Amino acid sequence: MYTLARNILFCLDAERAHDVSLKAMEAAYRSGLNPLLASKPANLESEAFGIRFPNPVGLAAGLDKNAAHVDALAALGFGFVEVGTTTPRAQAGNPKPRMFRLPEHEAVINRLGFNNAGVDALVRNAERARFNGVLGINIGKNKDTPNDKATDDYLFCLERVYARASYITVNISSPNTQGLRDLQEEETLKRFIGTLRDAQERLGAQHGQRKPMLLKIAPDLSETELDAMAEVLRTARIDGVICTNTTIERAAVAGHRHAGEVGGLSGKPVFAKSTAVLRGMAQRLGGVIPLVGVGGISSGADAVAKIEAGASLVQFYTGMVYRGPALIGECVEAMREHAAT
Repeated sequence: MYTLARNILFCLDAERAHDVSLKAMEAAYRSGLNPLLASKPANLESEAFGIRFPNPVGLAAGLDKNAAHVDALAALGFGFVEVGTTTPRAQAGNPKPRMFRLPEHEAVINRLGFNNAGVDALVRNAERARFNGVLGINIGKNKDTPNDKATDDYLFCLERVYARASYITVNISSPNTQGLRDLQEEETLKRFIGTLRDAQERLGAQHGQRKPMLLKIAPDLSETELDAMAEVLRTARIDGVICTNTTIERAAVAGHRHAGEVGGLSGKPVFAKSTAVLRGMAQRLGGVIPLVGVGGISSGADAVAKIEAGASLVQFYTGMVYRGPALIGECVEAMREHAAT
């Protein structure tokens, strides 16, 4: 069924197809037709950063930026759902067109630029959702906020999403907000994470429950940069790391008509690069900090490879564009078989 739907969706502009897909999933959920989209997998309980997950396969941030479709997406069988990236104020994002499919590579290039309705709208949507499972909320900064004020944006979002989130992801690795990745520089990161960690502990005391905070990193960091980042994160005692965001590298899609488009490349071509960063961070952190593997998962075998590289959980988004919701169950079953061996 999804193959037929995909053929129709691929006739549309990529961003328009994104919006139509979300509306179709919402309609299927509300009419009780979800079983036609995906068979919910049996539980495969996992635990990471103090949270128990019904299964270790999650939805990556970016698909549901405003938490407007949490119930419909969770009903597909994800063990956890991450929404956002959200920013303090609503923003339109970058000029269109800003999303491009590369079907020959099962990939997408996007330069959306944190287009979203703002953090207060996201929180209202999340509070209306019936879903009581694991909900991650991914936070960022507004495009017009200079980096020396970026911490204020993240603190603003952290305070507003804290009560509803199961965990919070700090996104400083999108290539589509100018200068954002500069926050990954060692000394800047040290100050930035230290401030957010202080706020996290304060909010935990205030709400009577400590919520984990994760950092999402880029796949385009050098070995030296990864060494420095691992040291900062270990010292700051961050709760988890998501490896990785999209890549600005184009070697894997060289020659494609969209290869020159500015933005982040996701899907199959980023798998090797993101998994190498995941493996490197696992070695550097030595099991002290749980890792989430994301980037290029398009099969159950890919999900298992992320676990073997050191991940406790996995996420995908682009893989579902090409494979549909059936990929969720395939990944869970592959991981179940792997755990049994």
